[in-house]
Amino acid sequence: MDAYFHISNVEFNDSTKVNLNSNDIIVFVGANNSGKSASLKEIFGTLQSFKIPTKVVSKIIISKNKSDTEIIKFLEENSTVKHSDMTNYSGYGYSIQSFYLQFYLQNDDGIGGLRDVFASFVGTENRLTSSNPAKNIDFTKEAFNNPIHYLYRDDRIEKEFSEYFKLAFNQDLIINRLAGSTIPLYVGNKPTIEEGEDRISYTYVAKIEKLDLLHEQGDGMRSFIGVLLNSFIATQSMLFIDEPEAFLHPPQARLLGKMLSNNLPTHKQLFISTHSEDFLNGLLDSNHNRLKIIRIDRNGGVNNINLLENSDIKEIWKDSLLRHSNILSGLFHKKVVICESDSDCRFYSAVLTSIIDNESLPSPDILFIHCGGKQRIPIVVSALKKLNVPTNVIADFDILNNESPLKEIYEFLAGDWSEIEKDWKNVKSRIEEKRPELLTEEVKEEIIKILDESTERIFPNGNTKKIQTILKKASPWSEAKNNGVSYIPSGDATVSYEKIKMKFIEKGLLVVEVGELENFCKSIGNHGPKWVNEVLNKDLYNDSNLSTAKEFVRQLL
Repeated sequence: MDAYFHISNVEFNDSTKVNLNSNDIIVFVGANNSGKSASLKEIFGTLQSFKIPTKVVSKIIISKNKSDTEIIKFLEENSTVKHSDMTNYSGYGYSIQSFYLQFYLQNDDGIGGLRDVFASFVGTENRLTSSNPAKNIDFTKEAFNNPIHYLYRDDRIEKEFSEYFKLAFNQDLIINRLAGSTIPLYVGNKPTIEEGEDRISYTYVAKIEKLDLLHEQGDGMRSFIGVLLNSFIATQSMLFIDEPEAFLHPPQARLLGKMLSNNLPTHKQLFISTHSEDFLNGLLDSNHNRLKIIRIDRNGGVNNINLLENSDIKEIWKDSLLRHSNILSGLFHKKVVICESDSDCRFYSAVLTSIIDNESLPSPDILFIHCGGKQRIPIVVSALKKLNVPTNVIADFDILNNESPLKEIYEFLAGDWSEIEKDWKNVKSRIEEKRPELLTEEVKEEIIKILDESTERIFPNGNTKKIQTILKKASPWSEAKNNGVSYIPSGDATVSYEKIKMKFIEKGLLVVEVGELENFCKSIGNHGPKWVNEVLNKDLYNDSNLSTAKEFVRQLL
């Protein structure tokens, strides 16, 4: 079945034009108040009339895929038709008089009253009320005007929806076919039809009525089934759903995203706004051929639009780091700061919070994420930059040691490596010219001495650490990481460093000039998580030992 109408192009107020297919799933993401929900409402409103005032969306193009004759036939077959002085077509969410029909079909200002025949906006309230009992109808004469009518008349559809519901809530979804003027939905363990019973036997219905009514359950259950009813069964082919994850726990939000991506009928075009990484992950877990992600970033009165096509989505999603981390949460924040480890994220985030709280600053909406070491930083930067997510990188001083990943990070941050390559090489070579604390012969002597003194059957952990310390002393870069910028020789090397430092800051790369995280407070021993656990017990804002850390983090503001 082909869509009768679909939106083939949307132009936004930053002049970005996005071409769309009739079966696309379009997901709007972005920080709070960026224009996600507004985009949905404006596109839906503009379907009815191009003259409706808008702020985010400048223009839409509606493609008509069927002839007028076919559209009228659709109305006749899917509506309750009442003939009087003027024929009236009524169905789920619409009522149209024939007098206006030709006007709507020939209109060059949206599609008028036909919008509610072929499009629906599924907001919070109407997806909750979708689970309410449907009014019973004469199925031989009246057109279906509620998605529940389709469940009532088609065993296959009822079974399909019950399976969806059971996956989410571990309960069956059951229709009571003997409820009189209404058709209610029940939830629980579906009763067994005993010998001599059928679905409308009094004894079988009595067992159903002992179960719980869906419309009396929590908002999560009602919203979940409301989204699916309006998406999968309702006749409208252009769907708009604002925050489908509302009221759902994370696993259910992810499952809902997966179901929509996998099972949405192929003739339907779906527009979604979401704040949920879990829901987005569910969409991405499935077949991505229909999926487009649009990130909106609001700057003053302009909403900057960035499109991620499904080919880009597949490229990003095949990386296990991106699939099994919180990196996609960056789509919902104003800025992302990428760190090497979780310990780094915890420390810098805590220091930033202390600055904001003590100085009564507005929240900058920054998300700190780690990527398990320097080598993975470029992958994350590249993914976030494709959606124009403002990104900073914090890296230990030894990021200067190797061209890779430094070059990739800098270039993904929109830097020109050729502009800094000469100065970087100068800094690197001058550091490596410095004599290490221990030479090769000295290293060998120190290690042999430790081995000779070790007589235990199991090699002591303390001796292992002593050897690791010795090996670090044999490398100038180990010393550089321990001392930071102070290890750079004076003169031209320092001048070169200052040049590349300014370029790094300009592009969003912050190098830890004290060397590494733990050097911000040397009065505390330990390393990594243990060090962070201890330092977070301090007064991060007022402790003089942490003044350098505070000024370093302040750069993020």
